[in-house]
Amino acid sequence: MYTGESQHRSRYAPDRVAPSPARPAARSRRGRRSFAAWLAVLLLIPGTVPAVARAMDVDGPTPVPQLLAFLPWFLAPGWLALLAAVVARRFLLVAWSLALLGTTAWFLQPYGSGQTVPSREPSAQIRVLTANLRFGEAMDAFLEALRSHRPHLVSVQECDSGCARTLRSAEVRRTYPHQVITGNEPAEGSAVLSVYPLAAGARVPGELSMPSAVADVAGIDVRFQVAHPMPPMPDSMDSWRRELGALRAMASGRGETSTIMAGDFNASQDHAAFRAIVDTGMRDSARLLGRSRTPTWPVPFSPPLGAQIDHVLVSEGLTPVDAQFFELSGSDHQALLVDVRLY
Repeated sequence: MYTGESQHRSRYAPDRVAPSPARPAARSRRGRRSFAAWLAVLLLIPGTVPAVARAMDVDGPTPVPQLLAFLPWFLAPGWLALLAAVVARRFLLVAWSLALLGTTAWFLQPYGSGQTVPSREPSAQIRVLTANLRFGEAMDAFLEALRSHRPHLVSVQECDSGCARTLRSAEVRRTYPHQVITGNEPAEGSAVLSVYPLAAGARVPGELSMPSAVADVAGIDVRFQVAHPMPPMPDSMDSWRRELGALRAMASGRGETSTIMAGDFNASQDHAAFRAIVDTGMRDSARLLGRSRTPTWPVPFSPPLGAQIDHVLVSEGLTPVDAQFFELSGSDHQALLVDVRLY
């Protein structure tokens, strides 16, 4: 009886179906796509935040200003996010990636008006140097730069007490007899050095010293302003905005006086507070000469990586004709040397 029943089951009962090998493979594919989708989201968020702020013309709260300084470099994770979105087969993520890449690429364009070099002879050609000495640690390299490049107007930032003593020495004064040196602390100290006679200028208020002077260049008054607002750190955001606003107010009130603003602005062209200064009619020399994306900070990563936060801005009547970026040993900033024609 037992044998018969077994044979009956064997004859008429269907065989038990073995698990299909395709099912684990499908689950594995779904897992990979899910991972790729999450990876795309994680790569897109850090770049989307500054891109939206840039499009809205605002700097926003921390960490948006810090991210804005490195906006161009978010193209790299954007491309990786697009690849991950394609692997994940998520249309919305692909669209997000393309929108972010397109927006970022659009804002890579130089900001500010262009220039036409006049055909007539200039009244003078001024060589301008801006250098952040990192608490005076780059002093030796800075002195060598003065000797080799021979700038006419110099904006010095982060000049400590030793730096100030050196600038006041007879050796430096032989070349730069006209000086304005302010500030006592290593980060606070700033200076204007000039081969031209200087008259006192109104000082822009700030936690770091930002002196100003009016230079007599071939009988023409040229206002020269050191720029060094506080950096956009979480605990100094209000000061950063206020001091960039003070520089904007100075630029707005310059009248007909030819003006040069040079220094460590702690802001790039992707910061709304910096663009507000440019919108007064000041023009970025590096941008006019096709160098608006040359990073100046932080050394040793710049170039090629980093952000351009050191600028020489000029008003109408001043035409930049050459710009050089170079390292100062001991500093975390590139120095910027610009030749400017005065008409």
